[in-house]
Parts: sequence; structure tokens; C-alpha cells
Amino acid sequence: MLKNNGKASNEKSESGEEEKPIRGFIFACSNKTEAECFEREVLGTDNIYGPVVIRIRKGDLLFLINLDKDNLYGVFKATSDGGFNIEPLAWKGRYPYQVKFRILGEKIEIKGASKILSKFGIKRNTPIVGKTLQEFLDLFIKTLLNKNKDIGPIEEEKKKINVKRIDIEKEIPLIESTTFWDFPKQSYGITPKGNNKYPGVTPALIIYNMVWRYTKPGDLVVDPMAGSGTTWDVCKAEKRRCICYDIAPTRPEIIQNDARKIPLKENTVDMIFIDSPYGDNIKYNDHPGCIGKISAEDERFYEELEKVMKECQRILKPGKVLGWLIGDQWVKGRFTPVGFKIYERLCKYFEPVDIICVARRGQASNTSVWHNRARRFNFYLRGFKYLLLMRKQDNKKKDTSPRKIKWAYYER
Repeated sequence: MLKNNGKASNEKSESGEEEKPIRGFIFACSNKTEAECFEREVLGTDNIYGPVVIRIRKGDLLFLINLDKDNLYGVFKATSDGGFNIEPLAWKGRYPYQVKFRILGEKIEIKGASKILSKFGIKRNTPIVGKTLQEFLDLFIKTLLNKNKDIGPIEEEKKKINVKRIDIEKEIPLIESTTFWDFPKQSYGITPKGNNKYPGVTPALIIYNMVWRYTKPGDLVVDPMAGSGTTWDVCKAEKRRCICYDIAPTRPEIIQNDARKIPLKENTVDMIFIDSPYGDNIKYNDHPGCIGKISAEDERFYEELEKVMKECQRILKPGKVLGWLIGDQWVKGRFTPVGFKIYERLCKYFEPVDIICVARRGQASNTSVWHNRARRFNFYLRGFKYLLLMRKQDNKKKDTSPRKIKWAYYER
């Protein structure tokens, strides 16, 4: 049995920078995939847990569950940052979000993994941190002690764990599974995404969901109307390249440019996100060319936004996706279906992927006074926005043959 004086939690590295806290992460395998994990010394997962894997840092602790056996394996230490296709041939490419590891001492196997995770309140998208991680390691230490095995390597890692640091993402969002998205907060994680004081600021999880569904790490995302830079912040956190433009930039990362003429070559962009003006209901800036100075009741508003659509179609790669966030307008007794009008024009240049309903939160009208007025004077407050998901047609993959769908019918 070895004893070790581990480095104090708040010690600085040789470079003088404070060392980031050690976290623990859970991976899963089956009887079919387990052997390859240990042969290649790599753990992997698919797109669902990709956001978790890219947050893993070299030196973090890793654990593996065999779902068929309900067994828990550990303790492993990451020898690389989490990444994409570190071992492209592993599992025949099925699990491209990967991290390399080494075993601390010897591989330990504990039965009843599901009960253990339930006891600790651990989910696969939940990093294990602080005291919980120390107590989790105690399970493995106890197993070694019962077998009179060396606990030194695990004890050393346990002593390095910082139990005081709280600036850690406690839960990494899973991507949405339905067409109704409701985000209580504008941002997510431990660093702000955009400026929640900016007029009409975009909910960051909209962009988060789009980049994880339609891009891979390293892909290029463009936001032609970047506002406070939410897209930039999300892409930085999710390891995507990003170019942001705005007619009136609010920060250095945003390039001054009119979205009606984007200075990029055709077929070069992997995804586009736009949160455009919905009319002249918000004063975004003082630039005379701002499309947000034109009323949504004026056909010129849609003509100018159609110029933006054409540019987006030009720079987007075939088969890639554009997301356009837009809301309708009701003012002084008149309803304008802005979303439908935008959708109709987008269909000239793209094929539809889907339409997402995004719940509106935080708008000035979300008060008891306005709800009372809506009921008294028989009108509706805007409760949602549309996220119009469109794809640039890929003529090489276009299939015009009629589809045969076998529907399930149920007796009444």
C-alpha cells in the first residue's frame, strides 16, 4: 500500500497558471464494444454526448459502464483532451467523440453500476466534481483494500481534487428532441453567451442545439446579423469556427458588414444562423441601412431580407443547414404573419428541414398588466417564435422518386 502527498488543490503549475479542477466523466459500452475500449485505450460516444466529451481535459478522471453487465470500471485518467475522431477506425466510426486514457494502477470492476450512479445522482451528462468525486473514488479504493491491492495511484488523484471550486458546469445540456423549445435562461454554462441586456438577444441554447445537430467540431458557422455575439460565444465553447457580422458591431469579434452582401466565397460555410429583425418594433442601432428600421407591414422589409437569403444560399455548402429565428407581429389591432412570409421566401432558395416553436421569455409584455389587457381587449400576446430550419439543396444527393411509407393504423 502506497502513500502519497498529492499536490494541493489550489497550487499553480510551473507556468504560474492556476491548475483547473479535476472532474470525472462517465462513459458507456456494451459487451460488443468493451474489448476495443481497452485494446485502443480510447473511450468514445456518439453525437448525443459529444458536448460532454469535448469538455474533457487531459488529466480528468474517467469511468466506464458496461450496460449489458451493469458493471462499473475504473479508474482511468485522460491522456488527451476530449476530441473528434482521435481514433477514426475505432468501432468502425460509430462513436467519433473520443478521449484517450490510461489505467490508474489496475482496472477495477464493481457490480451494480446503475444503483451506484443513482445513489450519487450521477448522469452521463453530469461531470462528477469536488466531494462527490472523492466519495466516488472511495468505492474503488475500498475494492482495492479488500483485495489488499495498491491504492497509491488513486489516492494521489483523490488528493488533487478541489472541493471548493464551484465555477464548473454542473450539467451539460442534452440536445432537444421535440419541436418545442423552452429555455428559462438566455445563457448556459459558467461563461455568458451574448449580452442578456441587448435588445432582442438570442437564447444561447438555440444556437447550441443547432451546432450539435448540424455541424462537427472545427466546422465553420456564420452569423450575418450577430447582435451581441451570442453565436460567437456558443461556437467558441463548442469548438466550432465562427465568423460574425453586423451592420453595427457591438464588440471586437464582430465584423462590420451589411448582411445583404457577405464577403465570403460560395459553398464555404457549414451552418448559418440568423436572428433577424421582426420589423421596426426594436431599435437595434442608429445605422441608416438597418433593416430593423422598416415596418413588417411594408413589403420592402421582406424584399431586403430576401437579399440576405440569397447571400446565405450562395455561401452555404450544399446539403448544409440554415436556421432563421423570427416572430410574428400584432400591433394596434392588426396581425402580421411575419414568420409565414419569411418562410415563403426562404422556400425559394432552400428546402425545409423542420419548424421549431421557441417559447418567448423575458419580453417586456410578459407582465400581469399586459396579460390583463390581452384578455380584456381580446388580443393575444406573442408566446413563441419560429426557428425555420432550411437546407441548401444538394443536387448530387437529390432523390425525386416517390416515397413509399408504411403507416401504422390502429383499430378504433
